[in-house]
Amino acid sequence: MAKDFSTMEDSNRSGNRSIHEVLAERRAVLKLAGVSALASLLQPLSGCASIGAGGNANAAPRLGFVAIPPGVGDALQVPAGYVAQVIAAWGEPIGIAGQMPAFRMDASNNAEDQAVQLGMHHDGLAFFPLNGASTHGLIALNHEYTDDGLLHPDGFLPMTPAKVKKSQNAHGLSVYEVRLNGQQWEMVRPSRYARRFTLGTPFALSGPAAGHPLMRTEADPQGRTVLGTLNNCASSQTPWGTYLSGEENWAFYFDGGKDISPHHRRWGVRDKGFYGWGAHDPRFDVTRTPHEPNRFGWVVEVDPMDPTSTPVKRTALGRAAHEGAWVALTRDQRAVVYSGEDARFEYIYKFVSTGRMQPGGAQANRELLDHGTLYVARFDADGRGAWLPLVHGQGPLTAANGFADQGEVLIKARQASDLLGGTKMDRPEWLSIDTASRWVYCTLTNNSQRGQAGHPGVDAANPRANNTMGQIIRWLEDGDHDGLQFSWNHLVLAGDPANERAEAKGNVKGDIFGCPDGLGFAPNGLLWIQTDAHATQMYKGEFKNIGNNQMLACDPQTGEIRRFLTGPTHCEITGIAFTPDGRNLFISVQHPGETPTDRSDPKNPSQYSSWPDYQKGGRPRSANVVIRKRDGGVIGT
Repeated sequence: MAKDFSTMEDSNRSGNRSIHEVLAERRAVLKLAGVSALASLLQPLSGCASIGAGGNANAAPRLGFVAIPPGVGDALQVPAGYVAQVIAAWGEPIGIAGQMPAFRMDASNNAEDQAVQLGMHHDGLAFFPLNGASTHGLIALNHEYTDDGLLHPDGFLPMTPAKVKKSQNAHGLSVYEVRLNGQQWEMVRPSRYARRFTLGTPFALSGPAAGHPLMRTEADPQGRTVLGTLNNCASSQTPWGTYLSGEENWAFYFDGGKDISPHHRRWGVRDKGFYGWGAHDPRFDVTRTPHEPNRFGWVVEVDPMDPTSTPVKRTALGRAAHEGAWVALTRDQRAVVYSGEDARFEYIYKFVSTGRMQPGGAQANRELLDHGTLYVARFDADGRGAWLPLVHGQGPLTAANGFADQGEVLIKARQASDLLGGTKMDRPEWLSIDTASRWVYCTLTNNSQRGQAGHPGVDAANPRANNTMGQIIRWLEDGDHDGLQFSWNHLVLAGDPANERAEAKGNVKGDIFGCPDGLGFAPNGLLWIQTDAHATQMYKGEFKNIGNNQMLACDPQTGEIRRFLTGPTHCEITGIAFTPDGRNLFISVQHPGETPTDRSDPKNPSQYSSWPDYQKGGRPRSANVVIRKRDGGVIGT
């Protein structure tokens, strides 16, 4: 997500021949044709009705709601005929029997309370129906990061062991039970499914990097158990019924010291972390625990239906600043997992399993993601692309180049991708797979450093310098999802045609937006887009007409994009989860009242927002929201 951490992360100094160099060839052809490179990239890709959209661009529109205007003010807005209900805010007890401390608006709950309450800064989520119902199920939810100015009564300083523990308990994941009671959704408490995953929860390591020497620590000499998960961002639901969560900007939690190794530096570790944990928890002091950073940056798999199960970090999927991971199935039932890194000039990956998905749910497929091949994407200037295998011993991935075995290739996936020549992208965030057309979509949220001095220039896949607005790219594999080559184009370049700068105008067919982030297909085939412009960008300059962050619907058959929801002040709209019948939509409203520094003033916590409680002397709270049509119909139609 577009936190300050993500925009700070720019550690790719590889010398691989990235696509911006390849584009010179295409520009030469365009110049001969008498058209500018940017105009040629914008013109044929108008909205999501461009080539290969998987539908008839002349078909009748499927969007059945009246678009709302850009959002202003500290409220959540939905179209006429819809109702939005807050159901689960930060600090609400998740429903563990006998352990349900109430949230205190003055932030005086302690670390033990927070360990059994919903964590802070809700992000990706998924709905798991119980007995196939669309009215009763489980929500699995990510908690991306913490704002210590809101979390503690006296804010960030001075940092203490007690504050570190509370912050660590506000990270991670939650599982809670929900049920539709009449016209209102409610949390079911107590619930035997209720569960919190914090920085103290044991996670098993599996796959080629499990037990590797680079994963071993004094506390875990076998290198097979990690305490906790952090900076969990986007999420998805697997076909076998589990939850996948990405560990995103984990590097900013570590104090690297003065002599940071080239390996850790390539991953963005700095001398001092953003949270100050290293002074009170040796795990986050790299000088004392040098292998601990290698134990984060993985895709986490959780079985929410089994409250006794151990969560697993799947190392075969590669280490990254994972936004999330999304699963497609080949026609012969092998799992293909797509993922990206929310960091400037980093990569898009896919993993193809060796085995096939078996009947029997999570238990029958508990090792499916441990065996297979990881690839990095190369987007070529001619609209074609290739998947390059990250396999030890192939090409440059040898011991002579610093990769002793496959485990080290996966731990150093960025360095391996540098050598292979993967395409440096504009912060890949959420992905979504159109099961009807088999196109795969990915949001590239922005990259203000694209084309700036000392940084890579524009290329075909990332065509705008100082890319403040972002774009959505998509590709179609040759043959099946395990194909090694693909065709690609842009769904849309975000922006506002009223902007003066050509690179900020975009080509949106419908309502304007910037910084696409969340992305997901609904059961009825509509594509939903969520945005995350930062507090430092909003309401001014090229964003002056765009308003608060928002959620939009795109009809892939007509190319229209229509604004559906706008959030309260300075929030991010994220998380997309529909009930199976498409009549209930769960989202997350993250960090209402975000400050330009990502850390609130404890003396004035409601400086920018007091959503959703609007209590005098209170503080804003991230929360899950469920949206329904008043007539009980399918969302968006």
